[in-house]
Amino acid sequence: MSRVLVVGAGLTGGACAALLRGAALGRVEIWDKARGAGGRMSTSRGTRDAACTADLGAQYITLEAEHAEPRRSFYEELLSHGILQQLTAPIEGMVVKKGSCSYVAPQGISSVVKYYLKQSAGADVFYEQHVTHISLRDGKWEVSRKTGPPELFDIVILTMPVPQILHLQGDIVNTIPLTVSSLQVLSISHKAAL
Repeated sequence: MSRVLVVGAGLTGGACAALLRGAALGRVEIWDKARGAGGRMSTSRGTRDAACTADLGAQYITLEAEHAEPRRSFYEELLSHGILQQLTAPIEGMVVKKGSCSYVAPQGISSVVKYYLKQSAGADVFYEQHVTHISLRDGKWEVSRKTGPPELFDIVILTMPVPQILHLQGDIVNTIPLTVSSLQVLSISHKAAL
């Protein structure tokens, strides 16, 4: 049974973990350096009133007509569960393309990420796990972080922004250009999920 690590609990990491749940790869763990889910789709809640929220990254999501068909099922699923709702109020300066549709998340934009993390049933999510070093050791990936001992994984999937990937130390620096199948390391673009 393989041990899989998804680095990043943002949209791409959450969606990736949800898609992996049916792949029978083995045990899936998600590590993120932050204190909670969201990444670039984080929601901050007021200390005195949890109903007072501010989306720190994306405030809305737009489905453009030319990309609609392959992504429609993602949006329909989120709409049917009340995670998203159609944006009906105008936003000053917003350019609206013909055939596009924009959505907001009533419980905060991080609710989209949290929905996918919940769909990854069986995956273990660990926060405040800042990955610093990835090295190949006897066919497995040794992953080090700022705190805690290094751990070994069969597969490592990096979903954090490219500048953060480039700051990683170890063998990962020399192996990113190689193919996924030969390395068992996958770097997923943030735009791939939605």
